[in-house]
Amino acid sequence: MTRIGFIRHGTTNWNREKRAQGHSDIPLDEIGLQEAEKLAERIGEENWDLIYSSDLLRAQQTAEAIGKRNDIPIYLETRLRERSGGQIEGTTEEERLVKWGADWREFELGMETADSVIKRGSSFLDEVVRNHPDENILIVTHGAFIKYLLTALIPQSEKAGESILNTSLSCLIKTNDSWEPELLNCTKHLIES
Repeated sequence: MTRIGFIRHGTTNWNREKRAQGHSDIPLDEIGLQEAEKLAERIGEENWDLIYSSDLLRAQQTAEAIGKRNDIPIYLETRLRERSGGQIEGTTEEERLVKWGADWREFELGMETADSVIKRGSSFLDEVVRNHPDENILIVTHGAFIKYLLTALIPQSEKAGESILNTSLSCLIKTNDSWEPELLNCTKHLIES
């Protein structure tokens, strides 16, 4: 029985400005670094075997805070990148409305589809389960990536489609041919400190 812990990276300046990040390589801001340290402290109270992280800096920095504090090995993986935002990367909703109008979501702006994110995420997850049976694996990645994957893996859960909070932990357990949610979008480490 493999246990997967999905973690969204800490806060960035672009998160606070509500800019689409996608594949843009944005670092954590000071708040994000503090959030990552609080999460690392929480993870130290649990049993995790290794970390896979998106290779984008904001996820790497979050994974490094956890890995260094808890002596957990980290492996970078491009398949864990955020949904590519195409032409909207770096823009706010207001800027998109000015540039493309209210129907901007209906234009071909080079954005990666949800199906594409789910396909690459599921492929990676199948590989992890195959290579790490009966282990506890952390996956540090991005909000839209986690949201799409949780919606596909646990469609019975109403919480799966919620916006994913920065440094939240969502845990799933692989049992036979299905995934069972253990914890979803939890940020108790930010509340308790």
